[in-house]
Amino acid sequence: MIYTSHYDSPLGGITLAADRFRLTGLWFDGQKYFGDTLPENFEKKNLPVFEETFRWLDIYFSGKAPDFTPPLFMETTPFRKSVWEIMLQIPYGKTMTYGEIAEKIAVQKGIARMSAQAVGGAVGHNSISLIIPCHRVVGTNGNLTGYAGGIDRKFRLLAMEKVDMTNFFVPKKGTAL
Repeated sequence: MIYTSHYDSPLGGITLAADRFRLTGLWFDGQKYFGDTLPENFEKKNLPVFEETFRWLDIYFSGKAPDFTPPLFMETTPFRKSVWEIMLQIPYGKTMTYGEIAEKIAVQKGIARMSAQAVGGAVGHNSISLIIPCHRVVGTNGNLTGYAGGIDRKFRLLAMEKVDMTNFFVPKKGTAL
Protein backbone atom coordinates (compact mmCIF):
# COMPACT_ATOMS: atom_id res chain seq x y z
CA MET A 1 0.00 0.00 0.00
CA ILE A 2 1.13 3.53 -0.78
CA TYR A 3 0.29 6.36 1.59
CA THR A 4 0.18 10.11 0.99
CA SER A 5 0.50 13.29 2.99
CA HIS A 6 0.63 17.01 2.26
CA TYR A 7 3.05 19.80 3.14
CA ASP A 8 2.48 23.55 2.70
CA SER A 9 5.72 25.12 1.46
CA PRO A 10 6.50 28.77 0.72
CA LEU A 11 6.45 27.80 -2.98
CA GLY A 12 3.12 25.98 -2.91
CA GLY A 13 1.62 22.73 -1.73
CA ILE A 14 3.64 19.54 -1.87
CA THR A 15 2.22 16.04 -2.03
CA LEU A 16 4.30 13.23 -0.57
CA ALA A 17 3.95 9.48 -1.12
CA ALA A 18 5.54 6.59 0.75
CA ASP A 19 5.35 2.90 1.32
CA ARG A 20 5.22 2.25 5.03
CA PHE A 21 8.91 3.15 5.58
CA ARG A 22 10.37 4.99 2.54
CA LEU A 23 9.49 8.10 0.58
CA THR A 24 8.45 7.17 -2.97
CA GLY A 25 7.24 10.55 -4.24
CA LEU A 26 7.41 14.28 -3.59
CA TRP A 27 5.77 16.67 -6.04
CA PHE A 28 4.71 20.30 -6.07
CA ASP A 29 0.94 20.20 -6.49
CA GLY A 30 0.06 20.45 -10.17
CA GLN A 31 3.60 20.07 -11.50
CA LYS A 32 4.32 18.20 -14.72
CA TYR A 33 4.26 14.42 -14.13
CA PHE A 34 2.47 15.01 -10.79
CA GLY A 35 1.85 11.70 -9.05
CA ASP A 36 3.32 9.68 -11.90
CA THR A 37 4.33 6.85 -9.56
CA LEU A 38 1.14 6.88 -7.47
CA PRO A 39 -0.96 3.75 -7.82
CA GLU A 40 -4.69 4.01 -8.42
CA ASN A 41 -5.40 3.16 -4.78
CA PHE A 42 -3.59 4.94 -1.97
CA GLU A 43 -4.46 6.13 1.50
CA LYS A 44 -3.78 9.37 3.37
CA LYS A 45 -1.97 8.53 6.56
CA ASN A 46 0.50 10.04 9.01
CA LEU A 47 3.72 8.00 8.99
CA PRO A 48 7.14 8.47 10.63
CA VAL A 49 8.73 8.81 7.16
CA PHE A 50 6.43 11.78 6.48
CA GLU A 51 7.35 13.39 9.81
CA GLU A 52 11.04 12.97 8.94
CA THR A 53 10.44 14.44 5.47
CA PHE A 54 8.51 17.39 6.96
CA ARG A 55 11.52 18.05 9.21
CA TRP A 56 13.81 17.92 6.14
CA LEU A 57 11.52 20.35 4.28
CA ASP A 58 11.31 22.71 7.29
CA ILE A 59 15.11 22.89 7.44
CA TYR A 60 15.41 23.28 3.67
CA PHE A 61 12.82 26.06 3.41
CA SER A 62 14.47 27.88 6.33
CA GLY A 63 17.42 28.39 3.97
CA LYS A 64 19.71 25.72 5.39
CA ALA A 65 21.08 22.47 4.00
CA PRO A 66 19.52 19.47 5.78
CA ASP A 67 22.20 17.15 7.19
CA PHE A 68 20.20 13.98 6.56
CA THR A 69 18.12 12.37 3.83
CA PRO A 70 14.84 10.63 4.60
CA PRO A 71 14.75 6.99 3.48
CA LEU A 72 13.97 6.86 -0.24
CA PHE A 73 12.66 4.25 -2.62
CA MET A 74 13.28 5.18 -6.26
CA GLU A 75 10.54 3.41 -8.18
CA THR A 76 11.87 3.85 -11.71
CA THR A 77 13.98 2.36 -14.48
CA PRO A 78 17.65 1.47 -13.89
CA PHE A 79 18.77 4.36 -16.14
CA ARG A 80 16.67 6.96 -14.35
CA LYS A 81 17.80 5.60 -11.00
CA SER A 82 21.46 6.05 -12.00
CA VAL A 83 20.74 9.68 -12.99
CA TRP A 84 18.80 10.33 -9.77
CA GLU A 85 21.63 8.87 -7.68
CA ILE A 86 24.04 11.34 -9.32
CA MET A 87 21.62 14.20 -8.60
CA LEU A 88 21.59 13.18 -4.93
CA GLN A 89 25.32 13.98 -4.88
CA ILE A 90 24.91 17.60 -6.06
CA PRO A 91 25.65 19.71 -2.97
CA TYR A 92 23.25 22.31 -1.62
CA GLY A 93 23.99 25.65 -3.32
CA LYS A 94 25.76 24.06 -6.30
CA THR A 95 24.65 23.08 -9.79
CA MET A 96 25.59 20.45 -12.35
CA THR A 97 24.87 20.41 -16.07
CA TYR A 98 22.98 17.76 -17.99
CA GLY A 99 26.21 17.17 -19.90
CA GLU A 100 28.21 16.57 -16.71
CA ILE A 101 25.66 14.00 -15.58
CA ALA A 102 25.79 12.39 -19.04
CA GLU A 103 29.59 12.13 -18.74
CA LYS A 104 29.28 10.43 -15.34
CA ILE A 105 26.71 7.96 -16.70
CA ALA A 106 28.96 7.18 -19.69
CA VAL A 107 31.86 6.41 -17.33
CA GLN A 108 29.60 4.19 -15.18
CA LYS A 109 28.41 2.28 -18.26
CA GLY A 110 31.88 2.12 -19.83
CA ILE A 111 30.73 3.81 -23.03
CA ALA A 112 32.23 6.68 -25.02
CA ARG A 113 29.34 9.10 -24.50
CA MET A 114 25.80 9.44 -23.21
CA SER A 115 23.10 11.73 -24.55
CA ALA A 116 22.45 14.82 -22.43
CA GLN A 117 18.89 14.73 -23.83
CA ALA A 118 18.38 11.22 -22.38
CA VAL A 119 19.65 12.53 -19.06
CA GLY A 120 17.21 15.45 -19.37
CA GLY A 121 14.31 13.02 -19.70
CA ALA A 122 15.42 11.17 -16.56
CA VAL A 123 15.87 14.44 -14.66
CA GLY A 124 12.42 15.65 -15.73
CA HIS A 125 10.73 12.48 -14.50
CA ASN A 126 12.26 12.69 -11.02
CA SER A 127 9.48 11.56 -8.66
CA ILE A 128 11.15 12.79 -5.46
CA SER A 129 11.68 16.49 -6.20
CA LEU A 130 13.75 18.72 -3.90
CA ILE A 131 15.29 15.82 -1.96
CA ILE A 132 16.62 14.46 -5.24
CA PRO A 133 17.59 17.97 -6.36
CA CYS A 134 16.65 18.13 -10.04
CA HIS A 135 16.34 21.91 -9.69
CA ARG A 136 20.17 22.00 -9.43
CA VAL A 137 20.58 20.64 -12.96
CA VAL A 138 21.14 23.35 -15.59
CA GLY A 139 22.03 23.67 -19.25
CA THR A 140 25.69 23.89 -20.23
CA ASN A 141 25.30 27.49 -21.38
CA GLY A 142 23.52 28.61 -18.19
CA ASN A 143 20.03 27.89 -19.49
CA LEU A 144 17.60 27.32 -16.60
CA THR A 145 15.58 24.70 -18.38
CA GLY A 146 13.76 21.47 -17.71
CA TYR A 147 12.15 21.79 -14.28
CA ALA A 148 8.81 19.98 -13.98
CA GLY A 149 7.86 22.23 -11.04
CA GLY A 150 8.09 25.32 -13.25
CA ILE A 151 10.91 27.65 -14.18
CA ASP A 152 9.88 30.25 -11.58
CA ARG A 153 10.20 27.69 -8.79
CA LYS A 154 13.55 26.49 -10.12
CA PHE A 155 14.86 30.07 -10.10
CA ARG A 156 13.52 30.67 -6.57
CA LEU A 157 14.95 27.40 -5.24
CA LEU A 158 18.42 28.15 -6.63
CA ALA A 159 18.27 31.72 -5.31
CA MET A 160 17.17 30.42 -1.88
CA GLU A 161 20.25 28.15 -1.88
CA LYS A 162 22.33 31.26 -2.67
CA VAL A 163 23.53 29.89 -6.01
CA ASP A 164 25.38 32.59 -8.00
CA MET A 165 22.72 33.36 -10.62
CA THR A 166 24.76 35.80 -12.73
CA ASN A 167 25.52 33.24 -15.46
CA PHE A 168 22.02 31.75 -15.64
CA PHE A 169 19.12 32.83 -17.82
CA VAL A 170 15.55 31.85 -18.60
CA PRO A 171 15.17 30.95 -22.28
CA LYS A 172 12.64 32.84 -24.40
CA LYS A 173 11.19 29.54 -25.64
CA GLY A 174 11.72 25.85 -25.09
CA THR A 175 11.29 23.22 -22.37
CA ALA A 176 11.54 25.61 -19.44
CA LEU A 177 8.32 27.43 -20.19
